[in-house]
Amino acid sequence: MKKLFTLFLLIPLFFACKTEGPVDPDEPVDDFNRQSMLAIWADQIIIPYFQNFEAEMIELQGQTTTFQSDPSSENLADLRQSWLDAYMAWQRISMFETGKAEEIGFRNAMNIYPINAVDIEENITNGGYNLELPSNLDAQGLPAVDYLLYGIGENEEEILSKFANPAYTTYLVDVINRMVALTATVVDDWEGGYRDVFVQNSGNSATASVDKMTNDYIFYYEKFLRAGKIGIPAGVFSGNLLPDRVEGFYSKVYSKMLFMEGLDAAQDFFNGVYADGSDSGQSLRSYLDYLNTIKDGEDLSTLINNQFDAARAQGALLNDNFALQIEQDNTAMLSTYDQLQMNVVLIKVDMLQALNVNVDFVDADGD
Repeated sequence: MKKLFTLFLLIPLFFACKTEGPVDPDEPVDDFNRQSMLAIWADQIIIPYFQNFEAEMIELQGQTTTFQSDPSSENLADLRQSWLDAYMAWQRISMFETGKAEEIGFRNAMNIYPINAVDIEENITNGGYNLELPSNLDAQGLPAVDYLLYGIGENEEEILSKFANPAYTTYLVDVINRMVALTATVVDDWEGGYRDVFVQNSGNSATASVDKMTNDYIFYYEKFLRAGKIGIPAGVFSGNLLPDRVEGFYSKVYSKMLFMEGLDAAQDFFNGVYADGSDSGQSLRSYLDYLNTIKDGEDLSTLINNQFDAARAQGALLNDNFALQIEQDNTAMLSTYDQLQMNVVLIKVDMLQALNVNVDFVDADGD
């Protein structure tokens, strides 16, 4: 009887031992070098792109000073080009809302659109404005410059006549000076110590750099690239066409260019492409490949890149002016949104599951 009782005790222990360990003995252990990937992200991608953006902003600041002293047609053209160069450079850093950028709300201060033209005009008329107030977030940044350079008159002559009023050039200078100062704060933080904090925080937890940056990347892709640039103006969430919500609304012909640059930036980061284009390093793509992540018989990284390419091919068919595209043939905008949405599933569900990263933001747009 004692032997039988001992046997009953051993049976559950036997099965407990049999169920320990990985279900699939061939499944690779995740000892991917996260710290090496973080170093590449910081040194070859994030910091160089921030430094490039800072250089473009300083150039824009210089052109603004020149225009303030001589608001001529030629100087307006140069100023507009500097603004576009800075806006294109912005597309490469918008996704990196971490560290000091997150702390100061960098993206909100730089690129909220649509802007509030009434607030801008009231600020100019009344003076005494404080651009640090949250109520002025939609009256500053790159979209506010878009309005000031293209939207305050029906043509160039009318715009230049507005700038004959020093209050307009003063506001333009103040907006750009604030952007330059905020950019310097973020760049100084990366160069002054945050880079090491970021790289050394290489664990696998919700507060680790890989987990946080991957979430920031997906948040950017889903909310700012897919929804902000395409879905919201195309009426995906509201059911109403909102052509005034496109990026670069006042300049009219740059919304497609800004979208395509943002799309390229998202794919390049996924693939670990260096800022100077000379090489690529460890990345989300190589991490997935290291884990041998397969979906429907194909590498997940390949599926993601193919979907980026499909979205780019669809986006290339759009009008340079997204507002005009929405008004004339919104179906093409919706098709672009659909191609972008397909990658949300791949990167937000399949990729995060493979990397064992949990979503850390709330999805509130109903998709």
